[in-house]
Amino acid sequence: MAEKNHYHFIGVCGTAMGAVAAAMKAEGITVTGSDQHVYPPMSTFLERSGVKIVEGYRASNIPESADVIIIGNTISRGNEEAEEALNRKLLYQSLPEVLKDQFLRGRRNFVVTGTHGKTTTSAILTWVLQSAGREPGYMIGGIPANLGRGAYFTDSEFNVLEGDEYDTAFFDKRSKFLHYLPEFAIINNIEFDHADIYNSLDEIKLTFRRFLNIVPSGGLAVVNGDDANVLDVIDGAPCPVRTLGFGKRCDMKIEKVSYKRDGSSFTLAGEDYTIPMVGEFNVRNAAMAVAGGIFAGLKADEIRRAFSSFQGIARRQELRGEVRGVKVIDDFAHHPTAIKLAVQALRQGYPDARIWVVFEPRSNTTRRNIFQVELAEALASADRAVVPAIADPEKFAEDERLDPEQLVRDIDTGGGKGVYLATVEEIAEHVAVETEAGDVVAVLSNGGFGGLHGILLERLGETAAEG
Repeated sequence: MAEKNHYHFIGVCGTAMGAVAAAMKAEGITVTGSDQHVYPPMSTFLERSGVKIVEGYRASNIPESADVIIIGNTISRGNEEAEEALNRKLLYQSLPEVLKDQFLRGRRNFVVTGTHGKTTTSAILTWVLQSAGREPGYMIGGIPANLGRGAYFTDSEFNVLEGDEYDTAFFDKRSKFLHYLPEFAIINNIEFDHADIYNSLDEIKLTFRRFLNIVPSGGLAVVNGDDANVLDVIDGAPCPVRTLGFGKRCDMKIEKVSYKRDGSSFTLAGEDYTIPMVGEFNVRNAAMAVAGGIFAGLKADEIRRAFSSFQGIARRQELRGEVRGVKVIDDFAHHPTAIKLAVQALRQGYPDARIWVVFEPRSNTTRRNIFQVELAEALASADRAVVPAIADPEKFAEDERLDPEQLVRDIDTGGGKGVYLATVEEIAEHVAVETEAGDVVAVLSNGGFGGLHGILLERLGETAAEG
């Protein structure tokens, strides 16, 4: 078989796609790519890396010399380049397939999975290995401040990968993490999510069981021992498994936890650790990273040093600004459990503050009424909750669509105080007028929320001037 020397990426400007393209170019492989949205910082990063990219999707973009076509997860049937690859009977692969062939085979791959906490746990674990001089490759669904990018591949024996249970590509409906050749696996938790992919919690549990089926006998899975769904999934697992959590029956028990505004402390396996992040769920994430560091052969002091210099992740409890004594915090939470945990962390970090949550139902799951009741319960845990209209409601049948006005009524019934405001401008005006010095406003979304963070800070400044 002829050697494959030219790879063409369809959707090259995605974080992981771009990182893999640049890494392959650095190895002397010819790499080209295209994307509908070509703009900095990814466009300039790829240009500096020597990757030739074109804007837009056209059949003519695929060079005659291309040996392999990499089709990104966001690409669907009907895309002109994908159709050309099919019609010309070209060799095409998903990004996870290429990752496995080019960067993961023969390496020590640490794969972090679960409904919540994947990004934070992956970022902490990567920094633990990086700080200890192991120079890991990594692929993370956020931008860790210490690392400056979400994905990077090296010649190290270690890789850390955020393992998503979402499907791989339009032609491969298996979960992405089934391609990642895990030696060390983390399962943070398991809940129903991704309603556009899965029909039930049982289907999600099945894909996690399949994930455990590919952890080798010389590897290890460390899982949340306090999560009933996780305990169900590990029953009969063929690989070594250790449970970690707060429960008495956990193999690795988190103990002596304390929270302060600037961080959290805990004990695990007889060693004390402090992480500059607040909240019980961040203690869990950090404890999982400790387990990964131990499996990699690191000493407790090496892990402690890494924790002390960890700078967090963009869009995870990120303070975007403070005006008139009101703090505006950006967080990625978009699932009822994640919302509850975010509010809990804010209360632990700001025990005297009035906590506002402005929640954007944006994911395929939260725009449906699957979590109509659970979202109300989660948002009622805040002192004030604000909900906008859902985006593109026509994509969902009326009887399947989240009803934000009913959501607000249910928040009030559940003991909270909610308000429905359809637009970003209405929300910014209301919050700016109603907040007081000492309040904390958490904007929760898995998207940009129409630039609400900046608009709100600006409006807070205007109300201060008016006052």
